[in-house]
Amino acid sequence: MTADSSSEDFFNIEEVEQLEGVRVPKNWTKHLVPALAILWCLFQLISATSLLILDFKIRRSIHLAFALAIAFSAFPMFKKPKLKMKYLAVMDRIPIMDLILALLAAFCALYLVVDYWAFDLAKLMGIELTEKTAALLQNGFDSRIKLLPRDIFFSSMLVILLLEACRRVVGPALTIVTGVFIFYCFTAPHWPDFIADQATSLQYFISQVNSSEGIYGIPLGVSTQVVFLFVLFGCLLEVAGGGRYFIELAISLLGSFRGGPAKAAVVGSGLTGMISGSSIANIVTTGTFTIPLMKKVGYPAKKAAAIEVAASTDGQIAPPIMGAAAFIIAATLNISYLDVVIAATIPAFASYATLFYLTDLEACKLKLKGLPKEQLPKFWPTLIKGLYYIIPVVFLITQLMIFRSTPEKAAFQATIALLVIILIKNIVTSHKDGAGIKAGLWGAVIMILSGFINAARNMVPVSLACAGAGVIVAVVGLGLGSQINSIIEALSMGNIFLMLVIAALVSLMIGMGLPTTATYVVMAALTAPAIVEVGGAQGFIVPLIAAHLFCFYFGILADDTPPVGLASYAAAAIAKSPPIPTGVQAFLYDVRTAILPFMFIFNADIILHGIELIPKENLSIPTSQLIQNWGLAILILISTCLGNFMFAAATQNWFRRKNNWLETILLLFMTFAFMRPDAMAKVMQLNHDQRYLTIILPVLMMLCLFIWQGKNLKQESLQHDT
Repeated sequence: MTADSSSEDFFNIEEVEQLEGVRVPKNWTKHLVPALAILWCLFQLISATSLLILDFKIRRSIHLAFALAIAFSAFPMFKKPKLKMKYLAVMDRIPIMDLILALLAAFCALYLVVDYWAFDLAKLMGIELTEKTAALLQNGFDSRIKLLPRDIFFSSMLVILLLEACRRVVGPALTIVTGVFIFYCFTAPHWPDFIADQATSLQYFISQVNSSEGIYGIPLGVSTQVVFLFVLFGCLLEVAGGGRYFIELAISLLGSFRGGPAKAAVVGSGLTGMISGSSIANIVTTGTFTIPLMKKVGYPAKKAAAIEVAASTDGQIAPPIMGAAAFIIAATLNISYLDVVIAATIPAFASYATLFYLTDLEACKLKLKGLPKEQLPKFWPTLIKGLYYIIPVVFLITQLMIFRSTPEKAAFQATIALLVIILIKNIVTSHKDGAGIKAGLWGAVIMILSGFINAARNMVPVSLACAGAGVIVAVVGLGLGSQINSIIEALSMGNIFLMLVIAALVSLMIGMGLPTTATYVVMAALTAPAIVEVGGAQGFIVPLIAAHLFCFYFGILADDTPPVGLASYAAAAIAKSPPIPTGVQAFLYDVRTAILPFMFIFNADIILHGIELIPKENLSIPTSQLIQNWGLAILILISTCLGNFMFAAATQNWFRRKNNWLETILLLFMTFAFMRPDAMAKVMQLNHDQRYLTIILPVLMMLCLFIWQGKNLKQESLQHDT
């Protein structure tokens, strides 16, 4: 956006960011969605302060009302015209029917708010209410003994309209899965004996679903309080030019190395992804720049797109943001978000370091070089010219890690700091260019409002997925959860290894049609308790956070899993490569991430479980113990990274040259030895405290293999020259 943009630019959704399947109205309705988006962002910012203190149910209701209103306004009922009902797929205006649905859906979401306001209004007007009526109005569905007819009507309409909104925005998978769970509630006695249960009454179903145990539960609460602010921060940083800056910085630093653009894509996408928390948004942001550069130095289109997919997808596991699911993990397990970040740090670093290593392996295979230095931006000038982009990111991380602010407070303060930077930067730039302070101020306003619109539209699928997943959680809480646990245990025959494979495959299948957040919520509700229980029965103490991170990781990996893999389709469109082969290649790259959840289930050291690095409040740890813990954490990091490197070399069939079958077996053994020192210690009859002495063996094996393949390479080179 420039300072001389017209005053209607931020009301034109096409000017902000065009997304496939989103309406681009041409008539007066073109102002509706942007206006709702801006109001939504303002509500979220104000409600994060002490200026507007609302009950959590009211805040979640208003949040969901905005999401539903935008969903029905911006997304048509059908992507393509159906028979003679072309108006249901119209893209150049918002039909009257969708406007009515948007209003009705918003009112149904706000129904709890109306109850609260009715009670407050009655008190204000001095109207005496019976004790029963007062309780009904004040306490909402959570404490109603008997629902009123209007409760059942509006609540049923909310469920129906929520499922339709999910179908339009998220896709049919979440609607179908949720519909099956709802159908089960009312037909449970007629199912096979191993899953049959008592039927649920409509009254009880509505009470459960429209409560803090259902739609208005933890997932939507996290979306309301935390995720929105982080997404807003990321979108504002992006419209200000932060995403492009991170990529240029990575290119200036790494572009001249062998396969440099791919290495820059990994670093740049990691920096962008840890802020955006969305794999597809990351690809659209960074891929348009990195994929053509990768193709330029010789990477085939399919591999260039696959590298970007792998890098962007793993942005969701990179602290400090990690996507919406990470905040839900903290809220569900009642732990601090800092604990989740600490647990995810080593796996995330190992995953990105290994992808960096993979790009080098591919460059070796293809005999690629880097970009000429004269074509690269200079590192120090590039770093300095955009240093102000780093300030809010550092501020955010400092607030989370050092001052231990709540995620909501940290994100809010970082967003305010970013808004100030955008204003100052635009005014200074405009003044230098001679356009004047007024033009710079107006350009900053346009930029900020553009970021607001992008953030709100990016949040619609997240909010709807959280609310839709809340319905499934409510049904599981009605009694289905214990039966599913029994079924999972029966299918796995009580074997933790088989259970993990089943959970991983189900997560990948469900995740093909669901957003990461919804996949995690569903799988965590269904399988996380069973993983802990079965693991304990077999003598493996599985921390609950490890089980939840397991579900989280495989929900993320579903983004690039064929045949759907939405992230692969986005990257393939940029690279002009076939989507399915691109998805297959991306999945082969992401296998290095897929092994990590299996390893930290059995070796909780990888998620630093029980290893205190930062003293908790009211808990003093001797300095010597802290130093020892940090030394152990560094050793775990090195061991995990080396293990993941060996696994990547084995699966890519390349270390210094192409591996033979014996070398592949050795690499897989080294993978196990690096990642499971506890198991190796048992084999070598060492104490548990001495477990990391065992990594000496795989280190020696790795060095021997490195020298051996190096000698073979030299011999092959001499024979070739001869």
